[in-house]
Amino acid sequence: MNPEPLATDSLQCDVSRKFVRVLKRRDNGFIEFEFSIGWPELAVELMLPQRAFEAFCRAQQVRPLGDPIEDRTTTIV
Repeated sequence: MNPEPLATDSLQCDVSRKFVRVLKRRDNGFIEFEFSIGWPELAVELMLPQRAFEAFCRAQQVRPLGDPIEDRTTTIV
């Protein structure tokens, strides 16, 4: 059995494209976010303090995804 070859155009990944989608800003100062490289659909969830998040975004030269979140906060019990 010889399956059809995959279209290589859909598999190309530009690793210079990096994305961040903020999920939540917590009361304790942490930012929950998704980070992806190449494909925005494939992401890992991370959490950093505000300053570290800002430094991470600058260092990675990310592109923000989605609408900016409202000032949603979660209280940690």
